[in-house]
Amino acid sequence: MSATQGAAGAPPPASGPLQLWRGARLATCDAANTRIQAGALITRGATIEWVGEEAALPAARAYAQVHDLRGAWVTPGLIDCHTHLVFAGTRADEYAQRLRGRSYEDIARAGGGILSTVHALRAAGEQQLFDESAPRLAALVAEGVTAVEIKSGYGLTLQDEAKMLRVARQLGRAFPVTVRTTLLAAHTLPPEYRGRADEYIDTIAREWLPALTGEGLVDAVDVFCESIAFSVAQAERLFTAARTLGLPMKMHAEQLSNLGGTLLATRYGALSCDHLEYAGAAEAQAMASSGTVAVLLPVAYYCLAERRKPPLAALRAAGTAMAVATDCNPGSAPGASLLTAMSMATRLFGLTAEEALAGVTRHAARALGLAGTHGALVPGAAADFVVWNVGSTDELGYWIGLNPRRTVVRAAEIQRWPERQH
Repeated sequence: MSATQGAAGAPPPASGPLQLWRGARLATCDAANTRIQAGALITRGATIEWVGEEAALPAARAYAQVHDLRGAWVTPGLIDCHTHLVFAGTRADEYAQRLRGRSYEDIARAGGGILSTVHALRAAGEQQLFDESAPRLAALVAEGVTAVEIKSGYGLTLQDEAKMLRVARQLGRAFPVTVRTTLLAAHTLPPEYRGRADEYIDTIAREWLPALTGEGLVDAVDVFCESIAFSVAQAERLFTAARTLGLPMKMHAEQLSNLGGTLLATRYGALSCDHLEYAGAAEAQAMASSGTVAVLLPVAYYCLAERRKPPLAALRAAGTAMAVATDCNPGSAPGASLLTAMSMATRLFGLTAEEALAGVTRHAARALGLAGTHGALVPGAAADFVVWNVGSTDELGYWIGLNPRRTVVRAAEIQRWPERQH
């Protein structure tokens, strides 16, 4: 039996057509980081049924289709586990201000930042939001992204947060991608609640969260725990409400300072803590112990011209799982290329090529609560994978401005689209 072939206790085979994908070099991105130089995959329906050396294929079977991948490298479908890609307008003017020396915090405290996008989003209808957001998602899908998180957090009213989450669900139906939605109503304090942050958090926890969960719009809950946003005590009230509803939690933590958010999030078993520039050894160990993923966001680090990096040595020493994401948003990370985020993570943060690939596959899946079904080429996982025009997988975090994707397969179906989508 190959290292990745099915074993006792594996999920039963899925139903549907049986397909063979042969002639592949496989980067399985499983826990052992298995590489197979002459490998094959068998899919049944939308699920991977067998993975291993082509020479060890099961006895001849009646395949509906046989695909010869001609020695290409194959990875799991990429996963962008932190985005804010549903928004209206841009904040290019604020980027220009930062180029002239104003800080992100100064702009936010003067009424810009997130609140600028809040005003634009509230004025936009759902069709406009979909139309503006679709090209961003199309860019990710074209690079091999088959699962993505989309956060709310630019509406800051029940009606507008619901509008964002509905558009996110609609995008998931319109594109060949798994969309996980995250309620980030605790992104910043809306103008209507100025000076009443505790009341706002209580409103989210007691009213909005149950209502939106009841509509099937929420997969997880997030909070921006920072001096310009919400305190650790306020985050805990929101986490308590999320736990009552059985919802997983995430946190924007230690981006601009260290308030202790990560230590709180790990006590609640959060799926991930994201940003982490001001985290240290204690936070790294807490995440490793709780199974919380450290999500690194190098595009925001780059665009904000930050000087303090996430504590990579501490994260490695603790054995913390590290993911990489685009943070696609109109303010601090106006980018929709996960391959570029991988490149930045290696160059700016010092991740190895292997760490970057695991960060957009296996660890990113875990950050979205999709471990076991996404992010690895293993039996029982979704048949989502990418065929690459590369000589080695090191090239995935190497090229800038070149997309080496050959073929995207989602749910065992080859995706075809024009090179430019609108």
